Amino acid sequence: MSVARAAVLYTPQVLALATGLAAWPLDPSLPLTGAARAPSCGSSLTLGLELDGEGRIARLGMRSHACAIGQAAAALFAEAAHGRDRAAVAAAEREIAAWLAGDEPLPDWPGFAALEPARAYPARHGAILLAWRAALSALSSGEAPG
Repeated sequence: MSVARAAVLYTPQVLALATGLAAWPLDPSLPLTGAARAPSCGSSLTLGLELDGEGRIARLGMRSHACAIGQAAAALFAEAAHGRDRAAVAAAEREIAAWLAGDEPLPDWPGFAALEPARAYPARHGAILLAWRAALSALSSGEAPG
């Protein structure tokens, strides 16, 4: 990737979000766990969740092995996931995937506009979806991590 293209993709806002992911470390005591991997780039993310009594996300943590775009997207997920249930996470994942495919407007997820430049880079699309897909895996498992 050329320096000019990297500057468009890895904006100061994206880099700040990516470093902010450190605020949500993966805690082994979280009762639900899920993982996702982006085949196009090899990025991966493991996510742990704790739900409240109504099945909404109350606490989360992550371990990411992704590019700055994947880390920034994961940080955006973490910042706004509290209080959302499986249906809301699934709806957001579908909305983001449709936007990445060019079929829909910018997703209605807080802060998502920061990732708008990455839409033009299909190799980064899988990394953007990691947190939502790992959360869906965790929410579907209903099992404590082994």
